[in-house]
Amino acid sequence: MKLKGRNKVSPDFSMSSMTDIVFLLLVFFMLTSNAPNALDLLLPKAKGKSTNTQNVSVSINKNLEYFVNNEKINGEYIEIELKKALEGQEKPTIILRAEESVAIKEAVNVMDIANRNNYKVILAVRPQ
Repeated sequence: MKLKGRNKVSPDFSMSSMTDIVFLLLVFFMLTSNAPNALDLLLPKAKGKSTNTQNVSVSINKNLEYFVNNEKINGEYIEIELKKALEGQEKPTIILRAEESVAIKEAVNVMDIANRNNYKVILAVRPQ
């Protein structure tokens, strides 16, 4: 007479499901993390310290396309966009990210807008 059951309980542990969960979490966190410098700009080199105070970021790429906080805008309306973005700020600050090959007159145009509206301008550079 055979009283033993046919189904055996296996004490082995499979890591495949745990690996899948960790991989999915990694992908999720990579997609949801904010990349502060999402535009691919080659900034000029300089010595100096970096700052973390940032109200608005203005970027100019080599094709003379303007971006305010990584949103592409027409260069003619940059002053209007800056006024909207910096409205109500106690110490309005602009971080200017002009690519290395951009003519200086484009950067000076943004600096002139900041000067007329009493905004502080910080020029972003690559460390040497």
